[in-house]
Amino acid sequence: MNKKILIITSKLVQDHEFIYPFYRLKEEGYEVLTCNGENKQVLGYFGTKIPPKEDDKLIAANDVKPEEFDALILPGGVKSMEILRLNKKVLEIIKVFFDKKKPIAATCSAAMLLISAKIINNKKISGYYAWKDDIENAGATFVDEPCVIDDNLITSPHYKYVGNWMKGLISKLK
Repeated sequence: MNKKILIITSKLVQDHEFIYPFYRLKEEGYEVLTCNGENKQVLGYFGTKIPPKEDDKLIAANDVKPEEFDALILPGGVKSMEILRLNKKVLEIIKVFFDKKKPIAATCSAAMLLISAKIINNKKISGYYAWKDDIENAGATFVDEPCVIDDNLITSPHYKYVGNWMKGLISKLK
C-alpha cells in the first residue's frame, strides 16, 4: 500500500513551499492529499492554484483522520499562517501527528503552526529567521540550517532549501 501524505495549507501559501513537496512526494509514489481550509481550489501568494488541478484530492479538516496518513507537510507563507493558526482543528491535527510520532515537515513561517500546536518545547527546529525569538520563547532551540531533524520534526528556514527539506522527510519515510 502506498504511503499517504497530508499537506495542510490555505490560500496565500508560499507557492514554492506547497508545489515542490506536492510533486516531489508524488514522484516518490506517495498519495498526496491537500487540506486547504476551503475545500475548493484556492490561490497561493503568487497565484499558483492550490491544489494545482481541480481533480486533485482535497480533504476537509474535519474529515482528516491522522491514523490514515504517514506524514504531514506544513508549507509556510505569513498570510497562510495567520489563517491556519486560528483554526483549532488544524492545531489538533498537528498535535495528533506529533503525539503519534508521525513525521511533520514544516518550513519557513510554518514554524508558527508548531508553536501554536505547542509541540516544540525542548526541540531543535529551524524556521524563518524572523521567528527566532518566537521559537525560542516557545521553548525550542532555533537552528539556522537548511534542514533540521529532531525526532519526527523535519524543519527548514526558507523555500530556497525545499530540496534539503524534502530529502530529510523522504529519509524519515523510508
